[in-house]
Amino acid sequence: MNLTVRLHEGDNVVVACAAIAKGTYIPEEDVTTLTEIPMGHKVAVSSIKKGANIIKYGFVIGRAARDIEAGEHVHDHNLEWDETEVDYRMCADYVPTELVPEESRPVFNGYVRPDGRVGTRNYIGVFTTVNCCSAIAKSICDYFTEEVLKDYPDVDGVVPFNCPLGCGMESYGRPMDLLRQTIGNYIKHQNTGAALLIGLGCERNNIDALIEAEGLKEGERFRRMVIQEEGGSRKAIAKGIELVKGFLDVCGKDRRQPASIANLTVALQCGGSDAFSGISCNPALGNAMTKLICNGGSCILAETTELHGGDQTLTCRARTPEVGQRLIDALDWWLEYSKGAATQMNGVIVPGNKKGGITSITEKALGNIKKAGDTAMVDVIDYACPVVYPGFNVMNTPAFDSISMTGEIAGGSNLCVFTTGRGSCIGTYPAPTVKLCSNTPAYNNMSDDIDINCGTIIDGEKTLDEVGDEILAFLIEVANGKRPKSEEYGYGVDEFNPWNYGKIC
Repeated sequence: MNLTVRLHEGDNVVVACAAIAKGTYIPEEDVTTLTEIPMGHKVAVSSIKKGANIIKYGFVIGRAARDIEAGEHVHDHNLEWDETEVDYRMCADYVPTELVPEESRPVFNGYVRPDGRVGTRNYIGVFTTVNCCSAIAKSICDYFTEEVLKDYPDVDGVVPFNCPLGCGMESYGRPMDLLRQTIGNYIKHQNTGAALLIGLGCERNNIDALIEAEGLKEGERFRRMVIQEEGGSRKAIAKGIELVKGFLDVCGKDRRQPASIANLTVALQCGGSDAFSGISCNPALGNAMTKLICNGGSCILAETTELHGGDQTLTCRARTPEVGQRLIDALDWWLEYSKGAATQMNGVIVPGNKKGGITSITEKALGNIKKAGDTAMVDVIDYACPVVYPGFNVMNTPAFDSISMTGEIAGGSNLCVFTTGRGSCIGTYPAPTVKLCSNTPAYNNMSDDIDINCGTIIDGEKTLDEVGDEILAFLIEVANGKRPKSEEYGYGVDEFNPWNYGKIC
């Protein structure tokens, strides 16, 4: 194991694989440290004059705030970031993906729905139009314990999806449309075997308007219920339990069938990132996604604000100029929306990222983008919109994990992967979340929550390609029904969090 890792031959900083003491000779770079270098942080490998570019991943991540000597720790005390002119190189590196023949693609056993989509799970969802119904939805779901469900092995559970919005908001226009689209797409999701939609009766997000807007029709797999029409909570809970029992009789007959991994759409997400995230777990996940896409599958990269500074690496491989322009337009919207605020779009890195060794938003973006692999960017879609083109898609979402993942699942993701360098406990329904860790110390610290340790790349035990294979194989297992750790614990009930796009009133 080397003391440091170099990410590009043109870089003038390298990353410490472990804490390095002052005065340590780094043979691979022929430099001696002048200061202590924390694990994951950057060390200069040549002298950098004040105002000169600091280069990592082969890109400018900031400028020297003062003269920096070879061997010095490079971080926010001597690196400054500002907006730079970007060469988008629109479509310059676009290459159509060469697909594996259909007959040679791996398969998994999933739930084939009437419209041809394939679910990796078979959950019954109890949805609400407004937060006022949350206690009722939870009470209904609480009835369906493991003991009650033991005779329905093909039903993964009965889960509440409590809307945090629905009233005290704009009644018309994009905010309401976005909320209804998110709820509607969860109800229609391939991992949702059946759904009960509950309304209070007086909320702005009217239940029948939602049903009409989303083209939902009552039947054996979808029913509506209004608490005020039922005569209050006790009667509504009893009615809801009976309706879900009816769903069990239907969904209990569903059986897994073989399907190509081309039917997998993976939501990509990161949180609690460190400097190793862009070196191990993110590129390893990208390696797996490239292999999935070559087999006809799809992935969604989100968190638009965390792409700022690395967007030129995406526009250059856009399928069309229009696709690339949609990404630029989304970033411009966020820049205007964030004007004057202490946000990442304006260069403010969260404390956990800084502690992990990330200094600038460009540095973070370049590492973040690696989750999606290196195939063409086929589309840029709006929040909660379904994927149209198989392959690598970008979805315009906020960076807040639960809001972003809610949008990706509404877009059709039937699996989620969450990378972290410092640890995370997040889970999601109805699409299960697999968690990857960037470094072995963090994995050992939070091994109860992490499914795969990508720190083996940093430790020199495995190659990036080997870990990519491990991730893809694990995702196929999860698609077959294996429960990742977050799903084992039942995490995800509180992570249904539609984007509160509008004004609260």
